[in-house]
Amino acid sequence: MTVAFDFAPVTAADFDELVALRIATMRESLERIGRFDPQRAAERFRTTVRPADTRRIVVDGLSAGCIGFWAEPVDAMRIEHFYIGAPFQARGLGGAVLRRLFKNAPDAVGVFRVGALRDSDANRFYQRHGFVKVSEDEWDIAYERPRHAAAG
Repeated sequence: MTVAFDFAPVTAADFDELVALRIATMRESLERIGRFDPQRAAERFRTTVRPADTRRIVVDGLSAGCIGFWAEPVDAMRIEHFYIGAPFQARGLGGAVLRRLFKNAPDAVGVFRVGALRDSDANRFYQRHGFVKVSEDEWDIAYERPRHAAAG
């Protein structure tokens, strides 16, 4: 399924909307591990988001989600703060966003890196799209995907 979407820049005016999106999309996963705290979620977003490297995901003029991505040394691209709002989930949008990133990444990018909260549904999503677990800690699992990996 192909979902039409656009990327739009993120500005300071988008911060509250993106924090609310983060809290809404991560709430269930954080509650499952006993770590849901809206204040902590907002603060973590505030201290880790890179507005210049983050895009809103827009479908039919509506804000459907966001994603941050940037080049890392030596040949990698980091993906962070990838959230799709509930009304837009299970429609193929997340996969379409990843496919565009994979296709349009600079030629030097050989691997994509992402992390997911332990016990989050995001883990299955990333695995379906060719990401493989490379490490884990108490709360998060780190994944990598070679640029030309097969994905579902």
